[in-house]
Amino acid sequence: MGWPLRMFQEEGYYFVTSRCFQGRLLLRPSAEVNEVVGGVLARAVQQSGGCVRLHAFTFASNHFHLLVWARGASLAAFMQYLRANLSRKVGKLVDWTGGFWERRYSAEPVLDEEALVGRLRYVLAHGVKERLVERSAEWPGLTCLPQLLGPSRRLFHWFNWTRRWSKRGSGVVGGAQGRFAQEWAEPVELELAALPCWDSLAEEERQRAVRGLVEQVEAEARAHNTPVLGARAVRAQHPHTRPERLKRSPRPLGHASTRHALKALREQYHAFVAAFREAAARLRRGDYSACFPLFSFPPRVVPRGVARIL
Repeated sequence: MGWPLRMFQEEGYYFVTSRCFQGRLLLRPSAEVNEVVGGVLARAVQQSGGCVRLHAFTFASNHFHLLVWARGASLAAFMQYLRANLSRKVGKLVDWTGGFWERRYSAEPVLDEEALVGRLRYVLAHGVKERLVERSAEWPGLTCLPQLLGPSRRLFHWFNWTRRWSKRGSGVVGGAQGRFAQEWAEPVELELAALPCWDSLAEEERQRAVRGLVEQVEAEARAHNTPVLGARAVRAQHPHTRPERLKRSPRPLGHASTRHALKALREQYHAFVAAFREAAARLRRGDYSACFPLFSFPPRVVPRGVARIL
């Protein structure tokens, strides 16, 4: 069974999730991992050329969430760059050589302002709702909370392995630190964009709104009266650890505050799938003028004449 077709809008907001292979703790927080992840994320946003804006993010030990705005299908290239570089660089840090990601990422449209705030709240709840830490600020992994409550820009280091490779004949390979030596570290700035519904608010008002969301999350978690694992224990876990059980639930088609909006999205998606399948059928029959829906990825079809030669 193939993957569901992706439907991108001309521009829109998406809640993105990607999980590590078998749920292993390959993104387990540490100072080194956080620096590398921050640099890769900042570089990916920079490489998008303004086609992707980052509004919120959190990196748990075995998955991450992003809240982004993206233009057209640019999110696909952004995620390819992000996940490929995370798998190479973080994989090297944690001594993991196999597949890094469990399956392809999910990107669910976020349709209205209330749903955007709800997704932000979900991001801020990570670590607390799982009872790993008592407070959101105690989560040792990379999160957007410091940027939401302080300066929106944060500096990380991007480790330029291409430049390192170009120096391979000169004897300069970075000494004992190798790929993560300071010779290859380039400063890169990660900027967090305000939610559109908060654009008109002053900075202090936005920070007050964020603190209100965090207080709600922490109050709900305390009501369960469950002991927490603690940040030290989180950092002490081995990154190759495979959890005994993983939370698995169907991916929603999108996020909205009303059923009407979700129904409209579902109808739009069904029409998109029907148009794509019709175009794909025409392409298989040899009609190379078949028109696919905007921002979709047509299947690769080898012409019959070329196939006979191969």
